[in-house]
Order: sequence, then C-alpha cells, then structure tokens
Amino acid sequence: MFAYYLELAFRSLRRSRALTALMILAVALGIGASMTTLTVLHVLSGDPLPERSGSIYMPRLDPRDLSHAEDTKLPVQVTWIDGMRLLKDRRADRQALMVGGTVPVQSDDQAMDPFIEHSRYTTADFFAMFDVPFRYGQPWSDAEDESRAHVAVIGADLNDRLFGGTNSVGRTIRANGADLRIIGVLDVWRPVPHFYDIYTGSFSGSEGVFVPLSTARALEMGRDGGISCWGEGSTAENEMERASCTWLQYWVQLDSAAHLEAYRRYLDGYAHEQAALGRFQRPQHPEVTGLLAFLEEQKVVPSDVRLQVWLALGFFVVCLVNTVGLMLAKFMRRAGEVGVRRALGASRRSVFAQLLTEAGLIGVAGGVGGLILAWAGLALVRRQPDAFARLAHLDLTMLVATLLLSVIATLIAGLLPAWRACSITPALQLKSQ
Repeated sequence: MFAYYLELAFRSLRRSRALTALMILAVALGIGASMTTLTVLHVLSGDPLPERSGSIYMPRLDPRDLSHAEDTKLPVQVTWIDGMRLLKDRRADRQALMVGGTVPVQSDDQAMDPFIEHSRYTTADFFAMFDVPFRYGQPWSDAEDESRAHVAVIGADLNDRLFGGTNSVGRTIRANGADLRIIGVLDVWRPVPHFYDIYTGSFSGSEGVFVPLSTARALEMGRDGGISCWGEGSTAENEMERASCTWLQYWVQLDSAAHLEAYRRYLDGYAHEQAALGRFQRPQHPEVTGLLAFLEEQKVVPSDVRLQVWLALGFFVVCLVNTVGLMLAKFMRRAGEVGVRRALGASRRSVFAQLLTEAGLIGVAGGVGGLILAWAGLALVRRQPDAFARLAHLDLTMLVATLLLSVIATLIAGLLPAWRACSITPALQLKSQ
C-alpha cells in the first residue's frame, strides 16, 4: 500500500511543479540555516573525551591571600608548589601537571630553517590519562620526568612537516636551542574543545611538541597561558617556582566513586594543612570538578553561536508555517479528487496517509536541499577568522539528523492540511465540481 501512496504522491507533485518547488525551497532554506548553526554548536559543545570524560577531574584549591576576598570562584590553575606536592603524593589513579608554551623548532636537517611551534610541558601520565593515540614510539616515563631527560613526543602534523611522516623515533629535534631525542609520535589527536588548557584557546589545535615539564623548566622554554598573582607574586620566569601565582593546569583520573570520595578527603586535608601552615589565608572549600562540569562553568561555547542557533530555528519555524499554507492550498485544490476517492470507497484514514506520504516526500527533497545549503553555509563559516571556524564540518550524526528533522518537521506541517482535506464531506466535494 505504501508503494501505491508513493506513486500517487509523485504524480501529484509533478502536476503542481511550481507549488512543489516552493514548498521544497521553503523547507530547504529552513533546514539549511538550522543545520549550519546546529552543526557549529554540536562541534563546539561536544565531549572532548567521550569514552572517559566521566573519570577526569580538575582539583581546585584557593591559595590566594585576603586581597581577593571578593572573588569567590576557585582558581582553575595551581601554583608550582601545590602542583608539585599534589603530583608527588600520587593520590589519584593518574595525574598530570602541565602548562602550554611556544618554542622554536628545527629538525636534525640543518638545512631546514627553524620555526615556532606550540608546545606542551607536562608529566608522564598526560598521554595515558587522556587516551592520546600514538603512531610510533611511546611516552616518556616518571623516571625521565625526574631526571629532566632531553626527550620529546611530537604530533603527527609536525612529524609530517619535519620527517615526511616516516617513523622519526630516535631522531633529534632542536627546540629552544637544545637537542631533544624523539621517543614518540602521536597519531592525529585534536580534542574539541581544548579542555585541558582553555587559556591557550578553547578551540586551538593540539600542540606539536610535548616535553617533560621538568625539562622545559630547566631549558627555560617559553611559557604561554593565563597567570594570576597576589601579594609579592612575580611573573619573572626565573621565579615562577616560588611565586605566589597560579599558572599550571592540574588534572587527575579517578576511576570510581570511592576513589573520587577518597581524593576529595585528601584534597580537603591538604588545603587545611596549608591553611594551618599560614600559606592559605582564606576559608578553604576545595573542589574536585568533573571535566564536563568544568566546560559548562567556563562557557566555552561562544554566546553568539547559541544566539545564531535560536535565530535559525525561528527562521525554520517561519519556513514551516509557509509550507503549511502552501500544502493547505495544494491539498484543498484537490478536493474533487479526494471526494471521488472517498465516494469509490477509500477511507478517510487511507486518504490521510496518502497526503502525509506526499508531505514526507517534500520533506525528503527539502532535506537533501537543506544538506546542500548547510554544506555551503559551513564552507562560509570556515572562511571566518574565528578560532573555531575551521572545525565546522558535517559529520554522519548531523547528516542523519538533518534528513530526520526535515522529514519529521514536514510531516508535522502536513498534519493540518491533510486533516482539513479529509474532513470535507464527499457529497459536498462532488457537488461543487
């Protein structure tokens, strides 16, 4: 029966080509605008670690003095003293202390000119905790952290640029004037958003060079990112290990609710211990903030993106209202045909289903047109100067969602016109002919 309804729908749409084109265009415009903005929102608000975000947390302390009494929100970074103490206590399943930076990089081919590359100075657990994929080699060990080993892990893009994508493990790069032995090469890895350090850009790309934190400090590699100081705190690079400043990011992995509760108790004890020693002057209420809760708190999705989504959805509603009017005109114009079918024995339900099938076909055609418009709209978005613009691509999820939204919305829009067309008494429809 459905095949019969499809055949009738195709015939009806071909008979009113101009009206059909208007309805498809209205649906396509609404779908295209909506899916362009929804795709951008989907990309920017996604889970950067979908398989383990529930076990990743940010410990937060308040080492500030009383001059910051009006600021009740806990810092999202830690001092060197606190970070190193938490790291060495090793109370989490995994833990990593880190900061971003930039360094001049050159391969072991001296004919290649050096260039500036984004870098991350971190500790050994970073790679396992964030499930970073490796193409070649492996990360460094805790022992290499302690010994300030001159080793590095490089990203896939940098490996392509310096070594043509070959296995470069064992070769050397020169970073900030020091030779570093490559022990690992990452596979393509770009978490969105850049959750572990939003100060270097929520939607910046993954760094190209990863160096042990202790090694980077010893080699005086350039540091980037936010910093907040109080009291006698100094931002001089040679005093950062002693400064009253928060400038490092610290993340932990806690694999169970019991581990989370135990870590909360440990962090609370540490904070009150430091308060008793006079380091922490404010009332202490440390927190362990989950990854997704942290992203929500930081509002990493730009507010104008959310506004654009609401505007596009409003435009889609207007397009659907127009589609309802066009369908109503089209279906009511076929009152005589409907009356003949009813008089020959077709039930109201079967006529209603046939008219909804026609609306569904309009939805499919409008969805395809909407996909084309969304693809063009996202191409324009990628030309914008915003940091997140290059991430705007349709994935399989949004492609399926586009078609489903188009069909479902058009079926809903077709309910009233189809019901009105079926509600007229067949005798009245025939008499008017």
